[in-house]
Amino acid sequence: MKMKLLITAAIIALFVCSCEKDDNDGLGGEQSPMGEVGEELDAFNIPGVTNASATVTSLEDGISTLSATATITNQDILDILSTVPEFEVTDNTVSVSDVQFKITSDGIESKIPAYPGIIVKYDSKVGDVYSGGSGITREVIYKSTDDDYSYGFMLIKVMKVEESPTPFPGVSKIVYIANHRFGMVGIEYTLDDNSTYDFILSGSVEN
Repeated sequence: MKMKLLITAAIIALFVCSCEKDDNDGLGGEQSPMGEVGEELDAFNIPGVTNASATVTSLEDGISTLSATATITNQDILDILSTVPEFEVTDNTVSVSDVQFKITSDGIESKIPAYPGIIVKYDSKVGDVYSGGSGITREVIYKSTDDDYSYGFMLIKVMKVEESPTPFPGVSKIVYIANHRFGMVGIEYTLDDNSTYDFILSGSVEN
């Protein structure tokens, strides 16, 4: 789920060379329908995870607050989320509430104090870097020039933003996959044992 794993922790600062763009100016753009109250995002193609969804519960001063829930039988994922204080784990039901993001026509920015900063900015170029605070760095590693990413019954252009290392115990790398029209369309997780999980994300509105 797009918003559900964007939380918490600090790691040692990463060096960013002078050739990279460190984007600390925040996110501009118009309010996206994806951040409006009632908008729901669903996640699919996750082994051992069902009924995964996040819902925007409020929108104030351009900041969307979301709550999310999922049923998880995948023990690897359950173990990771159990280590994060912000998640409530009851048997196989995992939930989180009051996580905040700025969601605009320009991209997505986390407003979570322990995990702030731009997640994706659609006009970025390969090599651009976003500062996530507390040493977290996100780098644009790929941007399509052709429609080459399968999304539903169509092919679309995407950009990929890699975060490595991550603040989540057991997760060595996260790659966010986004499209300027559909927002976040996928997330790839690589665990410390090199196993991977690919999330497909789908909402009901577009930019």
